[in-house]
Amino acid sequence: MRVSTSQFLAVASAFWGTAYAACTSNLVIDDYATYSTNINKQGSWTSDDGSMASITANTAAKKLTFTPKANAYFYETFDSCIAATTQGYNAITFPFKSPASGASFTLEIQTASTCASTTYTSYYYTVSGLTGATQTLTIPLSSFSGVTNLNVIKAFVWSAFSSNTAGWELGETKLACAAGTGSSSSTTVTPTGTSSSTSVTVTSPTVTSSTPTTSGTCSPLVVDDWASQSRLTFLYYNAMLKASSDDGTMTSIVVANNRVTFTPTGSSYFYTNLDCTSATNKYGGVGMRIKAAAGTTFTVQMQYSASCSASNFQSVDRTTTQLGWTFDGTEKFYSFPLSTFTGLDTGHLMSIMFYNYNSKPVTLGPLAFYCGNTATEYVVAPTPTDSVATNTVPATSATATAFVIDQFANPDSNALGFWHGGDDTTGYTISGGTLTIKYKDSDLAFYTQLTGTCRDMTTYDNGYLHIAYTGSSAFSIALQQHNSACNEAIAPYPETWDEVDAGRYATATDIYVPISHFDIVRTRTIGFALKGFTGSTNTVISKIEIVKTIPSGVTIRSKLPTAPLVFSCSVPNSLAFAIDDGDPQLAQQVMQIVKEENIKVTFFTVGAALLDASTNLTNVYKEMMAQGHQVAYHSFTHPKIEGLGTNEAIDWEIQQDIDAVTKTLGITSKYFRPPFGNEGAKMRQRIAALIPGGKLINWSIDCEDWLYATSSTPEKQLDAFKRDLAKGGNLVVMHYLYPSTVGYLKQFIQLAKASGKNLMRVDQCLGDPNAPAL
Repeated sequence: MRVSTSQFLAVASAFWGTAYAACTSNLVIDDYATYSTNINKQGSWTSDDGSMASITANTAAKKLTFTPKANAYFYETFDSCIAATTQGYNAITFPFKSPASGASFTLEIQTASTCASTTYTSYYYTVSGLTGATQTLTIPLSSFSGVTNLNVIKAFVWSAFSSNTAGWELGETKLACAAGTGSSSSTTVTPTGTSSSTSVTVTSPTVTSSTPTTSGTCSPLVVDDWASQSRLTFLYYNAMLKASSDDGTMTSIVVANNRVTFTPTGSSYFYTNLDCTSATNKYGGVGMRIKAAAGTTFTVQMQYSASCSASNFQSVDRTTTQLGWTFDGTEKFYSFPLSTFTGLDTGHLMSIMFYNYNSKPVTLGPLAFYCGNTATEYVVAPTPTDSVATNTVPATSATATAFVIDQFANPDSNALGFWHGGDDTTGYTISGGTLTIKYKDSDLAFYTQLTGTCRDMTTYDNGYLHIAYTGSSAFSIALQQHNSACNEAIAPYPETWDEVDAGRYATATDIYVPISHFDIVRTRTIGFALKGFTGSTNTVISKIEIVKTIPSGVTIRSKLPTAPLVFSCSVPNSLAFAIDDGDPQLAQQVMQIVKEENIKVTFFTVGAALLDASTNLTNVYKEMMAQGHQVAYHSFTHPKIEGLGTNEAIDWEIQQDIDAVTKTLGITSKYFRPPFGNEGAKMRQRIAALIPGGKLINWSIDCEDWLYATSSTPEKQLDAFKRDLAKGGNLVVMHYLYPSTVGYLKQFIQLAKASGKNLMRVDQCLGDPNAPAL
């Protein structure tokens, strides 16, 4: 299994223990601000398990109001046990109100020998003589007769209420610090009470035979929603941002439409980590959609560890036959209660593993724990569609003469006599007057040029690009814009392009796109590119031409806005270093270099890595921002985003990145660098929809660290930088992934300075009015 750094640190902490500092103030156990989610101030579970007739939280007043039923109770738990003796807490204190004078209740404290122990001992203190008015009760922990280990407090439980009358209230609950001053201004009353002389030892069940119930609001715990191919097979994360992977023997793993399809060998397994999740009294079982052929079998294994140790776990297996699952080739909802796994410690769940396949493909839908005892399916919310997506535009007619661009009569040139060809010559064929494109990589393109320099296409603004095709229309069509000098020896070349989603403009045999839908400087066009192929079916094209109008009966959809694609700075004589995520251990060296060179740069960061505390990238980027550098988006899991194929998958990738940056760094950005430089019509449309004023930032200087940094000739990074700088490039791409690249950074900067350009952040070099002044 692949184990992340964060998991290792969690296990190490559980093994070696935690050093505690003595308290200086009271510790708030719960102020009931998040009671609706059953989470207390210590981040642990709190509930009445439905034992109350009613219970509500008043967040403003920091109190619960409840009406008990017979045998009702309420509890506060601590996933990380409280070391009261070491930390100096000597009492529990809380405002409390009974419905009448003379009422009573019992307070229970649960302690254990170690925090990881699966057994605890309960000690009881009965509080009597309540007045019916609000009192602040302070109960010394020494009041619990016989208690032996106050350094491992696991829970407090309120029970044995003397009446079922409405009007009971429990206020903000704290552990009182012996050295502190407390925070209550009301009179503290230690009521008359008695302690139980008999302690009760309770063993945490290893078999969950009871039916879990919940009070308040419980949400399903999503283990994986299969939202990203990259998150699963590049970063090896699940939806909980915990390690998830196969053993490397699967024939294929494909993520699409919130589903994952495994094609296993007989020895394959797949696991997804739960990071010692507690399901006790919370989640009753696990559910997911499954599609598999008749006769498919496999085994589900639940792993647990009382010590939360990834290297010391136990497991319980159930075959699909034992679970009662049969398959018929259609997708259905399947579930299992945790109680099916006899001997399972539901309080310390480590992972779920699927293995022992009989070599048949299996498709899983969203995998989630369900609340309570009723198996319910977790359904991913649909992505809203833009109303403009179905709008249409009226037909127009150009005055200029129609012409044919390409009929594929020649392998090297089109009907205009200019070059045509592709990024990968093995991925297409030209034969018999047709072009067959077999690209399965969204990075690859086929080009057909309109000119060798610049061509003015504005006279065709009321005309259409027509492509006669069969097969897949799942690709982008781009019209490329030359640089201002119309010189391919000057960077960038092309200067930019705009593109449309071919499928929006396609019938079964023809694609018609208004030339005006390509938002570029059309006085200096170069040619068309067919790119961003994501379909599984080949595309066969027999003609590409410009026509004056469209046939009757053809409907043209409106243009969807696309985020501008930027390859160079627009401020005269400027140059920007735009640096992508790297190795946190090299970050300080990067910051020291840019500080010494007295420049400001832009960093593009991956959102998932920010949320992984083990990377320390959140602190790294906070420090970078404090020094005046810019931080912007670089996707959530670093996939080829256009290759994700659907708006839903693309939206998830972008929105998760936005949310992660906002959550960890407290900022938003208009700037997005697509991983690998991969872009297409769909992702540019979604950037425009999700990031107001958003811009895609590519580059015109590439030091090619991805090619040379770990090779035997790392110095070629300097050659690549010099080459692009000499061509006029002014927007850099590099990573701080490699020591050799970081080692050359100072030289990169000094070369840029020697060119006479002014070095600045990306927002500054693009003339953003909201950018800091130079």
